[in-house]
Amino acid sequence: MRWILRGLVASALTLAAVVPAIQGAVAATELLQNGGFSSGTTSWWSTGNTPLSVDAGRLKAAVPEGTANKWDAMLGQKTPAFAIHQGRQYTLSFDASASASRQVRTTVQQNTDPYPATLDTLFTVDTTTRHFSFPFTGSLETANAELTFQLGGLAGGAYTVWFDNVSLTDSTGTAAGDPTQMTSGFYVDPNSNPATWVQNNPNDGRTAAIQSSIATKPMARWFGNWSGDIGAAVGGFVGAADAADKLPVLVAYNIPGRDACGGQSGGGAGSPAAYRTWIQSFASAIGTRPALVIIEPDSLGDFNCMSQAQIDERNGMLSYAVQQFKNSAPNTWAYLDGGNAGWVAANVMAQRLTGAGLADAHGFSLNVSNYYTTAETVAYGNSVQGNLPASKPFVVDTSRNGNGANGEWCNPPGRKLGATSQLGGGPEMQLWIKVPGDSDGSCGIGAGIPAGTFSPDLATRLINGN
Repeated sequence: MRWILRGLVASALTLAAVVPAIQGAVAATELLQNGGFSSGTTSWWSTGNTPLSVDAGRLKAAVPEGTANKWDAMLGQKTPAFAIHQGRQYTLSFDASASASRQVRTTVQQNTDPYPATLDTLFTVDTTTRHFSFPFTGSLETANAELTFQLGGLAGGAYTVWFDNVSLTDSTGTAAGDPTQMTSGFYVDPNSNPATWVQNNPNDGRTAAIQSSIATKPMARWFGNWSGDIGAAVGGFVGAADAADKLPVLVAYNIPGRDACGGQSGGGAGSPAAYRTWIQSFASAIGTRPALVIIEPDSLGDFNCMSQAQIDERNGMLSYAVQQFKNSAPNTWAYLDGGNAGWVAANVMAQRLTGAGLADAHGFSLNVSNYYTTAETVAYGNSVQGNLPASKPFVVDTSRNGNGANGEWCNPPGRKLGATSQLGGGPEMQLWIKVPGDSDGSCGIGAGIPAGTFSPDLATRLINGN
């Protein structure tokens, strides 16, 4: 059994945030990462009384009752070995939940007796999955550091604890940050299509329901060739969110040859050169302000309708887009779109995301404008993750997946609003990316309503689930 001395001296640290779950790594050197535990528990150790397993992509530890001290039930990650240096800035972040409320401890320490720690702090886990982020300054100089979670203690009986998205970063000298921790919640767009309709129709019998169920909820703003001066449009939207200390979600939707298989949403920039100019202006307009950006929904799903030359051209544009956000918008998390659970096999989508520059994006998005349940989409996303060269987080569009999918994609009946925008819950985030009530095109129960046009009838059906 491994023992940690009681006399660990807690280092000075600041608890940056405790919010619902989300991977919190900044754009910095990542020393440890296990976003999906796709490699199992092989790089983790635990005391003999605390067995480890992988449960739905999370590390699961079964903690026994009767432990007198925190260190009587432990787990940790020590491989691959990592170094800690004095005076450098680090951030440990992870998601955690438990079957019962318990106070536990985490340390970053030297892996030799007497195990001196540079981070030693207590936190509380409960049945809600939460994101924990602990910045600290290195007080050790060692090439043999390890991370531990100490789970024992006098209070309470046996319980189960889960960890996910474990990340330790060296953020010294980086300007980039975690946009979810730079803001106080998601931005509610006062000029969204549903909000504008509510403002213009105060006496309509559907107004109250649309106002309370849709218009007052955080959702994405879509930008394309209808947006006019893209720099001014993006800058105005992000600026308003920044002034409110809220996190905006934006969708870049202007790639040439969009909807190549002849769907309802064709269009896009006139040429690859025009697109590069447009997306460069988009990213520059965000600048250092915090934001989330979904890059080109559906762009990797319709390759079967494209030649290899067209695919190569599209991958070049997407890679350029990802690079623009990385270079010009350091506090933006950009997500390449990865289609949905019923479209492209997970291993194939992983290859397409990789070819489109996912390595330089924060992650990928799933289920945009579709209806698959969050559980189905998370299972698909985890499978995509398992086929990537390096794990990446993903977000799920939950705007219309409350009743799941019925096999139709274009304004099908019987669909329902899903979980409102929030951190965690399976994916990194659940977001309303498609604006509820906006038509998919002149089809299904939206016959005669062009794509992107808000319909109070469509909105009401989503509220009622019919």
